[in-house]
Amino acid sequence: MIDTGHIKAEAPFEAGQVQPASLDLRLGQTAYRLRASFLPGKSRTVKSCLDNTDRGLVLTKIDLSAGAVLETGCVYLVPLQEYLNLPEDLSASANPKSSTGRLDVFTRVITDYGQQFDQIERGYNGPLYVEIAPRTFPVLAQTGERLVQVRFRIGEPHTLRSQTVSIDLTGFGDDGIVGYRARRHAGLVTLAGRSHAAEDFWEPLRARYGTLILDPEEFYILASKEAVSIPVTEAAEMAPVALEMGEFRAHYAGFFDPGFGVDSAGGAGSRAVLEVRGRDVPFILEDGQPVAKLLFERLTAAPDQNYGEGGSHYQAQGLRLSKHFI
Repeated sequence: MIDTGHIKAEAPFEAGQVQPASLDLRLGQTAYRLRASFLPGKSRTVKSCLDNTDRGLVLTKIDLSAGAVLETGCVYLVPLQEYLNLPEDLSASANPKSSTGRLDVFTRVITDYGQQFDQIERGYNGPLYVEIAPRTFPVLAQTGERLVQVRFRIGEPHTLRSQTVSIDLTGFGDDGIVGYRARRHAGLVTLAGRSHAAEDFWEPLRARYGTLILDPEEFYILASKEAVSIPVTEAAEMAPVALEMGEFRAHYAGFFDPGFGVDSAGGAGSRAVLEVRGRDVPFILEDGQPVAKLLFERLTAAPDQNYGEGGSHYQAQGLRLSKHFI
């Protein structure tokens, strides 16, 4: 698609940007601090919304070329370096990358004339933008960093099968840790950093009786009881197991590339790590409780390289924080 001009970019594509079944998208040079999130709707471009001073949507512009802090509780919009010129039979979907979701950084991609987040209509020709809203940690972001990814689809979605995903509260390792809760008012996370001290940002959790109480508006990292394996000719997406389970939200970043958890790619025993946020009331989560499901789809062709074959922080994972922490 890059060779045919269906995907273009302001700067040359980088090594590692093309994933087995998706493409990482890079931040541009400017972030717009917004009053609120928005969708342009079917009659407007994103730029026309930003330039409309009567609406007062933009509070300030921020230069990301040397790095800038994106604060919690604020909404930002960043033009991405990539833009699309899709044929009429091709659509696309976007989602946060795993590391983005595990930082509790809420992201959504929008397009010109868009009426839905993270959905790119067939035949779309135009720029891409990402909405960024850090929920727990302020982050230092810079031009070129990759927070979201996009995948492309011919025709309508067709689910081959599904797999229920439940929570493991028995503990991982000898220390009995079942998960982590984000510390409030922690320090700054540098998105390019790989050596933040985990104990400064995360509180380890144990579940003596196989239960864990989720507090409202707290953010947790937990892991699945089931091992997850994605065949090399398929990909999978995480979805709610039941929409009526409204007391918490699981999985911000829910896309699994082909080869994740596959023995031949070094991924035997990989678990699904779940980003979980409590909602309105305290909620008791029990060991083995279903919280999500994986929906599998067939690829048009097997990728040249499977997930993890070029190295990955998350292949063969159990309970694991994002790559920013040690």
